Amino acid sequence: MPEQTAASTFPDLDDRDRLSNATVDLPIEPLIKIRARRRLDLINLREVWEHRELLYFMIWRELKSRYKQTLLGVLWVILQPLLMTLVFTFFLGTLVRVHTGAVPYPLFLYAGLLPWTFFSNSVSTGSYSVLANSHMITKVYMPRLILPAAAVGVRLADFVVASLVLIVLMRYYGVPFGPRMLLLPVLVLEITLLALALGALLSALNVKYRDTGTALPVLLQAWMFASPIVYPRTYVPSKWEWAYQLNPLTGIIESFRSAFLGLPINRQGLVLSGLVTITTLVIALFVFRHLEDEFADIV
Repeated sequence: MPEQTAASTFPDLDDRDRLSNATVDLPIEPLIKIRARRRLDLINLREVWEHRELLYFMIWRELKSRYKQTLLGVLWVILQPLLMTLVFTFFLGTLVRVHTGAVPYPLFLYAGLLPWTFFSNSVSTGSYSVLANSHMITKVYMPRLILPAAAVGVRLADFVVASLVLIVLMRYYGVPFGPRMLLLPVLVLEITLLALALGALLSALNVKYRDTGTALPVLLQAWMFASPIVYPRTYVPSKWEWAYQLNPLTGIIESFRSAFLGLPINRQGLVLSGLVTITTLVIALFVFRHLEDEFADIV
């Protein structure tokens, strides 16, 4: 009886050969996907908040490593918008003579370049955040939105430092601090959300379509000149005013100038920029959520 039981339990050599040579057809789509639990078909912001310490660590790590072997260090944060201000002041303020009313052109220009530099750098680095951290995506789980959020957070720290130059310029030209500066936290939040939305959207698209990163610098350069950064909105023809107002940076940048320099507030542009920012953020979160399951397989 024991010999019969052993023979019935273990297959003979011929059966083993047939089993080893057998082929199994695997399904194209995975039967089970391991992912975090989500109540809605959008990014779980509560989960992102629970990983906020990881976000702080990534921001601090990037800030420490960026200027580790540089001669000027953190001064590059100030020099970037300052050098651009000097170049545009010479060509547009001196040669072309762009009229900015009672506001000196260098001050007018820097007040526009300050938020634009933060926005463009955030979108640029955010678009590569997923690819740059592919080693983390393939090894550990974390909310993927933290990657573009960390890129924006680093640039936000640069924005705070570069704002000190604008305060110095205001004191130099005798521009007083007014009550409209209380609007600055709202404006910083709005442009941060807009940068995060575009950074997350482009980072997801850049994983699947690598030519997204190639076209982005050209698009940002065109966007700069389509916004009231180096010239006032009065230079825009009246027939294109409606399209110009749909640009979310129009209301944001003009409101920054209003807050710092005491200029009239473009309420219509500010409201439209807020609506466009919220709409862009919702679309970006939806697209990011739809594509993030494929990140680990593609990168």
